Amino acid sequence: MAAARRLRTYLTPDEVARLLRAAKKSRYGARNHAMILLAYRHGLRASEVVGLRWSDVDLERGTIYCRRAKSSRSTIHPLKHDEIAALERPQGRNLRRAGEYVFASERGEGMSRSAFWRIVAQAGERAGLPVKAYAHLLRHSCGYYLANKGCDLRLIQDYLGHKQIQNTVRYTVLNPARFAGLW
Repeated sequence: MAAARRLRTYLTPDEVARLLRAAKKSRYGARNHAMILLAYRHGLRASEVVGLRWSDVDLERGTIYCRRAKSSRSTIHPLKHDEIAALERPQGRNLRRAGEYVFASERGEGMSRSAFWRIVAQAGERAGLPVKAYAHLLRHSCGYYLANKGCDLRLIQDYLGHKQIQNTVRYTVLNPARFAGLW
């Protein structure tokens, strides 16, 4: 079991749902749930989640500017209704002033990457997931979900901000539909 916990680098949609429910039960449940939801749905890295500013989010238009790290391509993504609702919930002391971080620490300051990693790990433990949960696992889970859904590889590449297609190809390995119609 320990080897399996390390080998799988993604969560299934069911496991993500369990992770999100577990995150809601924490001390800062609304914030933690919103962070994990956005990281998963938009394939955000930990630094991209904690670096998200209110100026990157347009709740009226329902968009989020995904400012990518590691020289990746930044893009604007649509927000779903549940994501907008999660962002509209009270975020502690964060008063949504222009330029402020969307997700703040207890002290109202920007959150660290390591704090987000802890949030994901703790939610994963509470959820009793079969794999060890960590922040980057959410990005991989997004890629695998999109590939298994049958999305075009170039679309996934653009969605995740990959400059090189080789970084995106890994997500197609689990999708048997890619072989459909060969024979």
